[in-house]
Amino acid sequence: MFIPKTRTYHDPLHGAITLDGRDPVEAILIQLIDTRAFQRLRRIRQLGPASLTFHGAESSRFTHSLGVMAIARRAFDRLAKRYSELQQHRAALLCAALLHDIGHGPFSHTSEEVFGSHHERWTQRILSEDVDIRQLLDSFSPTLLPAILQIQQQQHPLPLIWQLVSSQLDCDRMDYLLRDSYFTGASYGQLDLDRILLALDYDPASQQLVVARKGLSAIEHYLVVRYFMYAQIYNHAKNLCATWTLEQIFSRARQLLQQGQLLADETVAAWLSQPIEQLSLAQYLAGDDIVFSYHVQRWQEHSDSQLSTLCQQLVNRRLLKAIDVSQYSSVEQAQMLAALQQRIGSDSASCSGLRHIWSRGYTLYQRGIKVKTPTGLVEISQISALVKTLTQPHQRTWLLYPSELRFEIASLIDSALSEPVA
Repeated sequence: MFIPKTRTYHDPLHGAITLDGRDPVEAILIQLIDTRAFQRLRRIRQLGPASLTFHGAESSRFTHSLGVMAIARRAFDRLAKRYSELQQHRAALLCAALLHDIGHGPFSHTSEEVFGSHHERWTQRILSEDVDIRQLLDSFSPTLLPAILQIQQQQHPLPLIWQLVSSQLDCDRMDYLLRDSYFTGASYGQLDLDRILLALDYDPASQQLVVARKGLSAIEHYLVVRYFMYAQIYNHAKNLCATWTLEQIFSRARQLLQQGQLLADETVAAWLSQPIEQLSLAQYLAGDDIVFSYHVQRWQEHSDSQLSTLCQQLVNRRLLKAIDVSQYSSVEQAQMLAALQQRIGSDSASCSGLRHIWSRGYTLYQRGIKVKTPTGLVEISQISALVKTLTQPHQRTWLLYPSELRFEIASLIDSALSEPVA
């Protein structure tokens, strides 16, 4: 395979991401990017159906994966200059960073809610079973794939290596917070990436990723940004409604396919007719946003009124409405839903429901974030009052309802709450 001397990707966030084909590690990155499995990520939106809420949210998993690799390279190369013993892990780290999302299905994380898939499991399958990727990794070194899988599973013997890819302070989060805030227009999502990377350090004794005490404010800002991005972007009520509609579309499509009343190509039929984990690798990789969106477009004209209405609602952005009912008890929420569904009548289950969103806040996931102090490593929430407030879990519950009831919903809720509990 011809490998160019350099390959440059012009990124709106990171500028020119240039890979040097004369460097063996960067040469294999170029080759991995050119595989069919990785190019598929161009056809999967980073934020799933969120473009129905934020019209600029059109970036792909491809662009995000390149960004994660670029940040990981900056972070790792800086640390490896100071700690030469890290250099031997460069190939595994950069390949793992590049390939960390290769297992995503159509509509990104929404696929996991709609089809019950787990992109981490599919990532591991693709790395192990895809012929092109497996040959590239094995030809570089027989130890490369095992090392990448250890990173994916947070089991690499050197914690720093997997923490740069998957932890409370990893290159994945840094890129998606920057990228998603940029493309959604959420200005409060901007990170000071340079200061964060300068704050990262390596602790040889524990072999883990740590933060320099002087970089504490940059990390606090990062955690606050993450809190607001989840509250205002990822868990936006309209995103929940779009995801709900997609779930209902494919649930109804699955029923109709089983009854022999649905036309679908081989890919979509395979996804709908069996548990997702039983798909062959080829069937899984054939699924992307284009394939599934095409079917949604076609099903707008289906003879089944429930399916056609749901598809029309999604395609034309006539989504459900949502009202925050978090302040009410679960019993009261159930009363509201029952009253709403009684008002709607037939097919009420597909156009109304309760959606619970649970935010765990900052947690000690994968060892949390350790700060270097004169007395040793300290968990960041122990020395930052700001971070401590972010550790509180928070749940919100939304009542989803048809838009034509937007002027009635308040009175429906009041009426439901006035009814005695059976």
